[in-house]
Amino acid sequence: MMPLSVWYILPLAVLFDLAAGDPRWLPHPVRLMGWAVDQLEGPFRKLPLPLVFSGFLYAALLVTGAWLATLLLVVAAAWLHPIVGVIVQVGIIYTCLAGRCLHDEAIKVRDLLVSNDTEKARKQVGMLVSRDVSKLDGTGIARAAVETVAENFVDGVLSPLFFAAIFGAPGAVAFKMASTLDSMVGYKNDRYAQFGKASARLDDLLNWIPARLSIPVIALAAQLLHHRGRQSFQTGLREGGNHKSPNAGRPEAAFAGALAVKINGPGVYHGRKVDKAWIGKNFGPPETADIEKAGRLMLLSAMISLPVVMVFQLMIRMAL
Repeated sequence: MMPLSVWYILPLAVLFDLAAGDPRWLPHPVRLMGWAVDQLEGPFRKLPLPLVFSGFLYAALLVTGAWLATLLLVVAAAWLHPIVGVIVQVGIIYTCLAGRCLHDEAIKVRDLLVSNDTEKARKQVGMLVSRDVSKLDGTGIARAAVETVAENFVDGVLSPLFFAAIFGAPGAVAFKMASTLDSMVGYKNDRYAQFGKASARLDDLLNWIPARLSIPVIALAAQLLHHRGRQSFQTGLREGGNHKSPNAGRPEAAFAGALAVKINGPGVYHGRKVDKAWIGKNFGPPETADIEKAGRLMLLSAMISLPVVMVFQLMIRMAL
């Protein structure tokens, strides 16, 4: 979709994300995606099909619809004027990135811990993670904040950039719809185990390459910031599989090595204790200061991701 324009569209989108984040006054397409996911769940559940098949059709329609709607918008904008087309693509891809927003939300947790307001810090980190945070102490809150920055680097930055580089703005939006589906219906509970299976598997598939690509990206950022590139890379390779998700453990392990902290581990989710494996098991627990370090590491990794996905796109074009 973007043979040469990728070389200026993607940098502009990343620049806007790092500079402006996600202003609350700006209508965000993810909210529209969430509305569509919610509105269509009921009708698809009523189809005279096994839930796993209706869930597949549900995910396919939403992701394909997001792709086509964005493609039509981009084509219409380019038809009006090439510059309008570029502006629209930059704007769309920018809204699919969450680097600055993720950093700022984590820093809010850090600031509350620094001011010893543990209760508000729990509430703040509770908006970022799915675990029960009601009994977390300062160390637990710091661990949750570092984990969410690490895990969401792929989902919120690297993967949207990856698909935008290859498929343009429609690719970024289609990925974001798949990610939204996974976050809303991709649960292994009684309600969504069958209906949400396709959404969860699609998200796993789309994040597979970016998650593994994140290890060298984070390692390079770790080397520039903390001279721990080798430790980050080795921990990412060695412990990246210590996670129930096929992808989330990769960036988490690379972050653990970069910051020399122990994350993941046991937690309470939806009223049940889940004994997850530790990542970075040879390190100590995160401290409050590690939240800011994680945020800086994520932002630098986002900047490094830009030339990486652009070169990846060039390699694909040359191969074809």
